[in-house]
Amino acid sequence: MPPPPGFSPQHSHRTKVEPLSSLQSLTIEDLIEEFEHLADWEERCDFLIDLGFELPEFPPEEKTEANRVHGCQSLVWLVAEVKPGDPPVIEIRADSDAMIVKGLIAVLLTLFSGKTPGEILETDAEAVFARLGLDRHLSTTRRNGLYGMMQRVREIASANLTSDL
Repeated sequence: MPPPPGFSPQHSHRTKVEPLSSLQSLTIEDLIEEFEHLADWEERCDFLIDLGFELPEFPPEEKTEANRVHGCQSLVWLVAEVKPGDPPVIEIRADSDAMIVKGLIAVLLTLFSGKTPGEILETDAEAVFARLGLDRHLSTTRRNGLYGMMQRVREIASANLTSDL
């Protein structure tokens, strides 16, 4: 069935997260609620692509082999920095050459960036992916890439876990 006249998939379906001006203010609860209000996977996919447009600029000099996440169908680069504080948190930057993957990166940033290593390791990302329908609707290669990015973040968190967290 063709879309109605004047229909534009970008931003047309946002109901609860208006405006999506910054991923930093988006919570995982907001994301789940937004996905629950979308009628089908096509609208969810459009929303993921919209989220990808919200990613912060990724410096070209960080698009190196050392920052690549292997196992992804697309090119993906991920950088994490431990930000000092009490407790320290891990800030994550990432980018991809594929728009849908940029949206998946936005989901990962919402889940993990700005969290302590302990919070990252305690997060049940698989349950969140299931609530968003990512486990059912992503192709096997996209799903493997998503889990590869998640595993990279968890490895970084594990390497930075200290007894005082």
